[in-house]
Parts: sequence; C-alpha cells; structure tokens
Amino acid sequence: MTEGLTVATPSGRAIVMTRSFDAPRSLVFAAWTRPELVARWYGAHGWDIVDARIDLNVGGAWRFVWHGPGGATMASGGVYREIEEPVLLTYTETFDEHWYPGESLVSHDFTERAGVTTLTSTLLFESREARDLVISSPMDRGVAEGYERLDTWLASAAS
Repeated sequence: MTEGLTVATPSGRAIVMTRSFDAPRSLVFAAWTRPELVARWYGAHGWDIVDARIDLNVGGAWRFVWHGPGGATMASGGVYREIEEPVLLTYTETFDEHWYPGESLVSHDFTERAGVTTLTSTLLFESREARDLVISSPMDRGVAEGYERLDTWLASAAS
C-alpha cells in the first residue's frame, strides 16, 4: 500500500514532495543512506547510478553519478547538515551541469505509522527562478519513477 507522489510549491523558493512506502522507516532511511542501496533505485527509468559515495556524518560529503540514455551522464553532490537516523536527513545539493543556479537545501522527514513510511522531502532553492526551473522540468516524473524502483527494492528486501 503506497500513495502516489504529491508535489507542492508552498513558497516562492520551496518544493515539497510526499510519498508513502509499505516498509519500515529504518529500511527507507537505509535506502537513502547506503551507497549500495541508493545505486539500486535512485533515478528515473533509464538512468542508473554508476558511482555512489556517501560519508554519512554531519559535514560529510555525498556524490552520485548517473549514466542515462544515449550515453548521457549526470552528477550531483553535497554535504550532510543534519542526520537523525531514521527520522531526518538534511543535506545540500548541487548538480555538475548547473541545470539550475546555485545550491539547494534538501530535507527528508521519515514518519512511520502501522508499517507504512511517509517520506516528506522539502527542497529549498536560493531563488524563485531556480525553483521554477526545477518545477518546470520533468523532475516529478523522474522522482516518481525512482520511487517506483524503490518500491520494488523494498518489496524484495522485505521477503
């Protein structure tokens, strides 16, 4: 039992995405914080992580590199700001290709009720223009597809 992805723009600089997963939050949190697990699901269909590095400490860095259709490559990274396992994960994020200007602050809140984890992700951008570039991109499709891949992995991990 999972809910579809919802995307909202509650302010001029923020995007909030919410999605539920039929899994305990400790497992969903692990999927966000262990490189070998991130590589199994994070990204739209056709985009696969070929390098995932995570130093899961406040001040520690993370970096993901994807290969996609037609030999395309994309990479992003940042620094962890808050870690409250398995409740909260906050980090900065920038993309190498600079498809939106500046850095965003990403916060994931993991709440669990009756074995279902609701993930609320807040992305705070430096400007309305950066937020608008992201919201007008196919970001919501890519996130939804990645979460479908996560559903598949969570189901296999539970069995």
